[in-house]
Amino acid sequence: MADDPFNPNHPIQLQGQLLLADPSLRSGTFHRSVILLAEHNADQGAFGLILNHPTGKIVGDLLHGEDFAPLRQLAVHEGGPVAPDQLTFSSFWWSKKLGLRWALRISAEEAVTHSHRPGRIVRAFIGYSGWSAGQLENELRRSSWIATRPQPDLLGHEHDLGLWSELLRHLSPLHRILAEAPDDPSLN
Repeated sequence: MADDPFNPNHPIQLQGQLLLADPSLRSGTFHRSVILLAEHNADQGAFGLILNHPTGKIVGDLLHGEDFAPLRQLAVHEGGPVAPDQLTFSSFWWSKKLGLRWALRISAEEAVTHSHRPGRIVRAFIGYSGWSAGQLENELRRSSWIATRPQPDLLGHEHDLGLWSELLRHLSPLHRILAEAPDDPSLN
């Protein structure tokens, strides 16, 4: 059975995919967001992290103590609107056989260990993105998100607001136009 986001009788399997915010989401937390959907189950909901919203802070601005010393200069990203008072660490890497891999909500000690492994990127996140059962599927049917598979070069890109347009422009000629359009086309 193929994935069909427009047919409510067909399940949508999105775990491990990226969600690109539709250009119509012009304000709020998800504006030009690229979300790694780390967990997705139609019966339980979904969980992910916004990859491209740096906060301008580093871990040393928020956490003190020797346990965090090796991570002090690590950039902090906004992971989403849920639990914005929680800081977590995550690691990302590319496997030739399995594609994008990750370890989420790891300890500071594990984050340090991951940071010493070649090809791994460690990030700090405030909050996360979450959906209740059926919520994400409904948003997909309303075209709020564009789902795409991560490509091997994802980890080589800057994880800032420019990531959204970079990924979007490679999907199709229409998406290229959308990626290059101003936030408010009426001002053009």
